[in-house]
Amino acid sequence: MLIIPVKEGENIDRALKRFKRKFDRTGKMRQLRKRQQFTKPSVVRRQQIQKAQYIQRLRDAEDV
Repeated sequence: MLIIPVKEGENIDRALKRFKRKFDRTGKMRQLRKRQQFTKPSVVRRQQIQKAQYIQRLRDAEDV
């Protein structure tokens, strides 16, 4: 459970922004979305390889 202490005289918008930032850092929403659909480990590995190849191509193009 996230606890965000609100300081005396602090704007509620600032406290809400701190809460959202802290919640985003926990990664709960990403984990929830990932669990909604199962992907086979082989597919995950293939996607990682394709992403690495894409990044490598970008770096190679940058060096030229």
